[in-house]
Amino acid sequence: MAEKTKRRYLHEVDLMRVIFIGGVLLNHTTTAFESRLVDTTKSQLFLEATHLALHFTRMGFMFMTGLVLVLNYYHRDPHWGQFWWKRYTSSGIPYAAWNAIIMLVATLIAGGGIDWPAYLAHLGNALQYGNEYYMYYILVTFQLYLLFPLLVLLFKKLPQHHLHILGVSAVLQLLLLIAIKYWLPQVDTQHWLWWFRSYGNNVLVYQVYFIAGGFTAIHYDAVVAWLERQHRFIATMAGLLALGTVGLYFENQNVLHLSRAATFSVHQPLIFVYDVFIISLVFWIGLQYARVRQRGLPGWIDRLVQAFSKVSFGIYLVQSLPLFALYGILGLLHVPAWGLLLLLPVGYLFVLGGALTISWFCYRVPPFGALIGRPQWHPLKGVLAHVSNHATSHPTPATSVKSEDH
Repeated sequence: MAEKTKRRYLHEVDLMRVIFIGGVLLNHTTTAFESRLVDTTKSQLFLEATHLALHFTRMGFMFMTGLVLVLNYYHRDPHWGQFWWKRYTSSGIPYAAWNAIIMLVATLIAGGGIDWPAYLAHLGNALQYGNEYYMYYILVTFQLYLLFPLLVLLFKKLPQHHLHILGVSAVLQLLLLIAIKYWLPQVDTQHWLWWFRSYGNNVLVYQVYFIAGGFTAIHYDAVVAWLERQHRFIATMAGLLALGTVGLYFENQNVLHLSRAATFSVHQPLIFVYDVFIISLVFWIGLQYARVRQRGLPGWIDRLVQAFSKVSFGIYLVQSLPLFALYGILGLLHVPAWGLLLLLPVGYLFVLGGALTISWFCYRVPPFGALIGRPQWHPLKGVLAHVSNHATSHPTPATSVKSEDH
């Protein structure tokens, strides 16, 4: 049996998870506060004008998904049936469970008893379309899992053209976003298939981030070296483009006269360019964390990052519960707009702490780990171990890397 080469663990990926999930919660917390402010106040205008700068987190998670999947499977010869079983159960169980739980809580909050036929019909619709409680991301990843073998095959069949694949993907993404923003609003999509009409749930709209994640995983050391050389330029561009999103808001509102939904859409050409730089910057920050950690990072900081990273998927799943509570609390407050704005950090910590507490409970207490994609036991544990041992009995390239799936 060939000797296995130990793959290094990517601690930078852990911090990236923390930053992205933190950004997701800040985005949704800000929305909650903005909804309680009067449209004419400066506080409300401030939150609206700066909101687009927070929208990189969705694309950051898409990039991370492509990165982690390719890290874990590109240098293997996986059994794709086993891959699909593992991925769809580890994500599908939490998807179904939290849709059901959160919908039940929302129904009870709305008052009255449960009309079970109506509840089940509503739940079925949510599971089919991923249109409740920020679950669209999981529905998109379901599509990615199905197509993932083709993505791996593409990179393996064209080993000398990976940069070309990335370049073509980026051009297609830019053209697609131009069409979505400037052409699609003029088109009657009523008779389109849902998958194209509701393009925010279509995996193809995010293809560049998955491909960029895969490219990064395959050429990890080269990408890291490039980030180290270009980090000042990347940081400068990320800052300028973040300010540019404020200008984009005013252009969308005052020049193009777009709807509120279109104004804050993540599917805009400038947002794509901004995402490229801000995700690259977050990656570089993660690398600095990993470097400092090697030299000796205070233990409590490292433990905190590890804890958040382990349950980041769970935090994403359960975030609606503390957000429900936040909306209720904000409805009871009677303070000036500026006072409400000052309470934003408190509201953010409330949502973050609530989501972390629920997720950590699931992570630590069996069998609730299955609800956040980290089951404490698995019905096919023996089978999975046998498959894993067989797959890793072949030599692994010394340059390969690894990270946890979630």
